[in-house]
Parts: sequence; C-alpha cells; structure tokens
Amino acid sequence: MAMKTMDDLFLLTLKDVYYAERQLLKALPKMARAAQNDELKQAFKDHKDQTEGQVERLQQVFQILGKRAQGVTCEAIQGLIQEAEELLEEAPEPSAVRDAGLIASGQAVEHYEMARYGTLLAWAEAQKQTEIAELLKATLEEEKAADKLLTQVAVRSIHKEALKAA
Repeated sequence: MAMKTMDDLFLLTLKDVYYAERQLLKALPKMARAAQNDELKQAFKDHKDQTEGQVERLQQVFQILGKRAQGVTCEAIQGLIQEAEELLEEAPEPSAVRDAGLIASGQAVEHYEMARYGTLLAWAEAQKQTEIAELLKATLEEEKAADKLLTQVAVRSIHKEALKAA
C-alpha cells in the first residue's frame, strides 16, 4: 500500500491496531490462566471481554470509512506477546514474581495500545471525523483504565509478595 496521504496513514495504523487487538484476544486467556493472583487473573479475563468490544468498535470504524476490516501484521504486538511467552518459559511455576512479570507484560501492551489509539484519535479529530473519534476515545479510555487497574493490583499485593521472594 503506497502511503501518500493522511488517510492512507490512518488506515494503515487502524489495520495495525486491529491486528494487535485480535492477537490479544488469543493472548489474554493464556495470561489469565498463568496468573496466580485471583485479582490479576480476573483483570486479564475482564480485559479480554473489553477487547472483544474494542474489536467491534474498530470494525465500526472500518465500516464508516467504507473499508473491509482487516489487519496487517504488527511486529510490535508480536514482540510484546513473545516477551510474555518467554516470561512463562523462564518462570514456569506460578508465583508472585511471575505475576509481577505478567503485569509488566500487560502494561507494555496497554502502553502500545494507548499510543496507537491516542494517535488515531488525534488524527480523527484533526479530520473532523467525530463519529470515528468517539469510538476511538472510548477504547483509549478503556486501555487507560486497564493500565491503571494493573498498577493497582501490583501495588496492592503482588509487588510486596514478589519482593519477599528475593
């Protein structure tokens, strides 16, 4: 795809984040199963449900644009998911340390998504694409809330438990 206009760039970035979200739908259940802490386990399960809604919103954006919803390979998300898988290989037994690593992996993904959605939102607003901007803003707020929840779970219990293992 030749990228000559902001519309081209917007569509390419949209396809990137669509691919990323669909990959996360596969990764989040694995992360939930790997988590020892019940609150963390539930956070990953809840975020999977949210991610399903985010994929639906992205499909709406594609529809508004008159484009078919499709992804393009996102090397960044593949790398972040690979890091989480490597963590599970390095820490095969459930523990607070592994949970701390899962939180770090989850937050790396959230930060990537926040960057993508923030950029797409700014571009949609600049182009006066109000309906698209509203859809993207809803997802951006969910990503921020997921990141905040992971921080709260970590601070409440997991980090304290993980530090005891040192």
